[in-house]
Amino acid sequence: MTEQQHIEPDTKDWTWTVERRCPDCGFVAGEVGPDEVVGLVHRLTAPWPEVLARPDVATRPRPEVWSPLEYAAHVRDVCDVFGARLRLMLDEEAPTFADWDQDAAAIEKDYAASEPDTVADELAIAADGLAQGYATVTGPQWERRGIRSNGSEFTVLTLGRYCLHDLAHHLWDVGATA
Repeated sequence: MTEQQHIEPDTKDWTWTVERRCPDCGFVAGEVGPDEVVGLVHRLTAPWPEVLARPDVATRPRPEVWSPLEYAAHVRDVCDVFGARLRLMLDEEAPTFADWDQDAAAIEKDYAASEPDTVADELAIAADGLAQGYATVTGPQWERRGIRSNGSEFTVLTLGRYCLHDLAHHLWDVGATA
């Protein structure tokens, strides 16, 4: 494991982003329609290979802020986690999602010591898997429900919107645009 400054865990509840414009990144998830989700997954993950090619990709801008490499590894895992939650919502009636501690994942998978080319490849695969999952959703499936362990309830569409905000926000975090 790489020695890194401890990152204070993000304990904010970001579920409001499915309804309101994010004042930081500017993404308006609530305006995303079902026919836009797949394209936006691709658009919001496409800039990562360029980000991961930066010479300072593993350098944190401040000790307590993830590097672009760490953000990219996180985005890869976001795509995987949301893809699994989507499949669960399509396969089960109102499932409850298992907790995912993103900060623990960053430590356990040693995001900071990841190989940028590997992360780029894995992120592309994860994003494609997420987009393919959403490409299968039709009609009333968009309204299927799932519940986060804290009680937050999502539909397939609002889960997609929530995920898309995460993808957009992390591009903003590293100074990239889609």
